[in-house]
Amino acid sequence: MVTILDYGMGNLRSVEKALQLIGMDTITTNCPKLLSRAKAIIIPGVGAFYDAMENLNQKGFTEILKKHAAEGKAILGICLGMQLLFERGYEIEEVAGLSLLQGEVVKIPPSVKVPHMGWNTLQIKDRGKLLEGITQEECVYFVHSYYIKEAAEEVIKGETSYGIRIPAAVEKNKIFGLQFHPEKSGEVGLRILNNFRRGIE
Repeated sequence: MVTILDYGMGNLRSVEKALQLIGMDTITTNCPKLLSRAKAIIIPGVGAFYDAMENLNQKGFTEILKKHAAEGKAILGICLGMQLLFERGYEIEEVAGLSLLQGEVVKIPPSVKVPHMGWNTLQIKDRGKLLEGITQEECVYFVHSYYIKEAAEEVIKGETSYGIRIPAAVEKNKIFGLQFHPEKSGEVGLRILNNFRRGIE
């Protein structure tokens, strides 16, 4: 059973529906005790990094997520959920993230339209587990105003170009992140989610 984390930042239902389409059994919870028993956790999210970390801390999820990662259990962060996996964010004000991956979350430069919204091509550096079977230049759907900066190169499996280089898929051991929304990315997104499902079975 895969647990979708409900921490007050939205977009839960569309992720849940996409996982149901690929036959994945899920439960959505805002209960720390249920989260601690999860086989794998998905952190979705739409909103601000600062608010998200406030919610995780107040609801008692932060230490559980860190413990889950230390035990080698799978975590997948989607959009804001991916950003929370990193060390620090600067949206609203500076705040520490989960620090499961190296890097920080900063605003996309004003030289391009912000937010970055819509379909963009995925350039694959190293398929890893999530991008297995995904070909170069397939399109996925983005909605974000902040991006990951100074991530370790070896964890970046896919990226996109939007005036700057934006890490789009990251992976380290069983910590996974997608800056785009696989649940809004049609058949390509479902294939990526199916790769996650296979990787935890």
